[in-house]
Amino acid sequence: MNNSNNSPNTIIIRHDSLSDNKVAATLPLPILPKAVPEAKVHLISGGIAGLVSAITLQPLDLLKTRLQQQHKIENKYVRTTITEELKKLTQLKDLWRGALPSTLRTSIGAGLYFTTLSHLRSSLATYKSKTIATSSSSTSILPKLSPLENLSIGFIARATVGLITMPVTVVKTRYESNIYNYRSILDSIVGIYKNDDLTNKGSFKNFFKGSIATLARDCPYAGLYVLFYESFKNELLPRFIPANDTTNKNGAQIINSSAAVLAASLSTTITAPFDAIKTRLQLSDVRNGQQQKSILQITKVLVNEEGGISNLFRGLSLRLGRKAISAGISWCIYEELIKSSIFSTKKFS
Repeated sequence: MNNSNNSPNTIIIRHDSLSDNKVAATLPLPILPKAVPEAKVHLISGGIAGLVSAITLQPLDLLKTRLQQQHKIENKYVRTTITEELKKLTQLKDLWRGALPSTLRTSIGAGLYFTTLSHLRSSLATYKSKTIATSSSSTSILPKLSPLENLSIGFIARATVGLITMPVTVVKTRYESNIYNYRSILDSIVGIYKNDDLTNKGSFKNFFKGSIATLARDCPYAGLYVLFYESFKNELLPRFIPANDTTNKNGAQIINSSAAVLAASLSTTITAPFDAIKTRLQLSDVRNGQQQKSILQITKVLVNEEGGISNLFRGLSLRLGRKAISAGISWCIYEELIKSSIFSTKKFS
């Protein structure tokens, strides 16, 4: 039967009755959701976003690690400054020491994180019987969820990816530090495996050193970040910045980047103490009897050093700048690449 006369907004449902006659009913077509990008699109988009931010902002990461490490002079641990650390660098390229593991960690981690996050958010939106067409914001094609859901999903996604990328995180932290002065990435991997105790005993557990402190930093950060990001993007900023109207054609990009920067700044400040603890745990040096095995012990050491409680926020300004700029770069690139992939799919499908 020819359906060419049927309205594009109707659907014909046929079934056979007990007789040979056919019954037809005309119903309105349901509203179809927006196209959903494939997992590989999220993976590639997130990877590119992470790659750009990692290479651009590596100097801030290196200086943060140097500020948070222990500085021992005549059996006493002393504080150092950004200026002092910069003076220790002999060449400009030294600011990008550790760029390779940082790039691997950030690009792979960002790709996996965005993919996991998107999958969890889309699955939850579908479970709640919400289509992406009715649950996305005007500036994003991603599902819009409640604050508690954004907090929980960000937490879970970061915990999953954090455990997967933990070995690279440990290598990155050790290689950025000037305590060990590893000559190569391979040298740092061997040193971590042997725990730098100059014996032949080694353990892969060393590559997960500081995991609890890292997850205690990253999981709340990710959960709070998604919560703040979605709130700023969907609720607060659209009140002040029009999204893609005749006077502001880049409104969506401005909203997404601004929301990312604000969300990263708040989340970074809240979780700063765990970052200082994580770095000190991963840099603890068994060769000089500095091995601390618990978060509580490391916290006591930091508080008892010169500077007191403020040591828990060492490197915050650098991490704040890096996280805020990185989030602005990553999320803007990510969302724009996702949108581009959707439009390309629609154009050529």
